[in-house]
Amino acid sequence: SGPGARATGVSHKHGWDCRQYPLAMAFQPDSDRIEWRVHLTSPPEKVYDIIASDEGRASFWAESADEINGVVHFEFINGMTYAGRILESDRPRRWAVDYFGSQVTFVLEPDGTGGTDLTMVDLGVVEEDRVEVTAGWLNVLLPLKATVDFGVDLHNHDSSRSWDQGYADH
Repeated sequence: SGPGARATGVSHKHGWDCRQYPLAMAFQPDSDRIEWRVHLTSPPEKVYDIIASDEGRASFWAESADEINGVVHFEFINGMTYAGRILESDRPRRWAVDYFGSQVTFVLEPDGTGGTDLTMVDLGVVEEDRVEVTAGWLNVLLPLKATVDFGVDLHNHDSSRSWDQGYADH
């Protein structure tokens, strides 16, 4: 599965069943909601343009993520694909998409110094996928920070070294 994508909940490779740890992260208390915050030194307009554009999403989220008629066609390094309808587009404040059956919203707020406080909320995550999806969003948000603030692509672009093989730099 791709970063932030839904998984089975069982990690036999590592010898543990993540379904045994439904509240593994106390700062994520809601069972169907995942929320992460990240501070970016770039202004909301720049952050929004990366999140809301085909080239931008391909620089931090997936190998490609082209929008066609309001639907983003995500293609991940491991061959997985997903077509998610854009649910909201309000530059430079909010962008939301259907993502593997849940609703993902990026909320961008000016930080008062020219940067952005970004809040990402994923609503509707099923319990058996919660642990992997919670971790997977870090594999989207930190590459977003690297792209927006530093112009760096953290992806390795190597299908033999993907999330499925335990690589964080898909």
